[in-house]
Amino acid sequence: MNITTSGTRPAIRFDRNELSGAFGDMGTDVPLIIGVALASHLDGASVLIMFGAMQILTGLAYRMPMPVQPLKAMAAIVIAQQTAPEILYGAGIAIGLTMLILALSGALSWLARVVPKSVVRGIQFGLGLQLASISLQNYVRAESITGYFLAGLAFVIVVLLLGNRRLPAALPVVALGLAIAAYRLDPSSLAASVGLHLPSPHLPQLSDIVTGFVLLALPQIPLSLGNSVLATRQLAHDLFPERNLTIRKIGLTYAAMNLVSPWLGGIPTCHGSGGMAGHYAFGGRTGGSVIIYGVIFVALGLLFGSGFDHVVRAFPLPILGVLLLFEALSLVWLIRDTADSRLDFPIAALVGLIAVGLPYGYLVGMVVGTILVWLGARANLVNIDKH
Repeated sequence: MNITTSGTRPAIRFDRNELSGAFGDMGTDVPLIIGVALASHLDGASVLIMFGAMQILTGLAYRMPMPVQPLKAMAAIVIAQQTAPEILYGAGIAIGLTMLILALSGALSWLARVVPKSVVRGIQFGLGLQLASISLQNYVRAESITGYFLAGLAFVIVVLLLGNRRLPAALPVVALGLAIAAYRLDPSSLAASVGLHLPSPHLPQLSDIVTGFVLLALPQIPLSLGNSVLATRQLAHDLFPERNLTIRKIGLTYAAMNLVSPWLGGIPTCHGSGGMAGHYAFGGRTGGSVIIYGVIFVALGLLFGSGFDHVVRAFPLPILGVLLLFEALSLVWLIRDTADSRLDFPIAALVGLIAVGLPYGYLVGMVVGTILVWLGARANLVNIDKH
């Protein structure tokens, strides 16, 4: 099924490949959503409905697999510190305002011109390493021997079917996970959660926005600039060069999501190169995969909002880990286009290692890598002049 529009806007497809692509970012999103919702005691229906709604609107706006993801650095702090929901909502508005100012002022476009491609590749490489580490250490090992068996089975299925357009790889893997989840679920607790649930409105106060900016938004901004904006723009150019996606548009939709969602109980969100790589790796080529993904979340929120944590906890983590691993490998593999350069490849690798290994690593790596590229280019000019 295709949805076309007048003019030159690309069609949105809803087929088996878009359906498979819809699950490409599950391994990143689901654990973070659960962790944030439980840590801050959020309303499950509000979180799911708003997260799904942002996916749907993004799919319609971009008409490519441009995902919506929880803010990773912010989520980690919230889970660790059990942050109050008011502060979380305030942080969402704060980072939305920050990104709006950066987009409208031209600061984001300036960053895109200043930060070299090799540095962006390093940011993607670092994120890929980070996601692979989470996959192998936290997910694949989560259920002991049974988990290793499930992960191995899922891995073999993906390897055999990756790139298969008739039977996309994610479909049998997710079907396997759902079958196991259905076996584990307590029917009585699931039945008790069935009903119509709507988002709960919230009114963040100015003090919550200020506190949220200091505690949660500031640590998130470097990662958002590196991955959500610059790396996502670069990956969109790699995968869809004909689309000419602008940094400004990414910044504006990032801002819009966070200026709307907190008022209705949604968690702060961003775009992300990892999510786009995951959707694409498992078959997504249009906004259809993102829209399908969003519809699933909206439906779960409307019908099973109060029992969401029971449903997703029954889904085997090792299978989520395999989906996340292939998302990570898609990002790591992007560094290959720097391999022929004696300058670009070492800088990209260094930026990735800094991003993974240091506090505020994405910001530090972006600055250090840009300086090294500039110094290298200057040294080359000096050598040329000497000869």
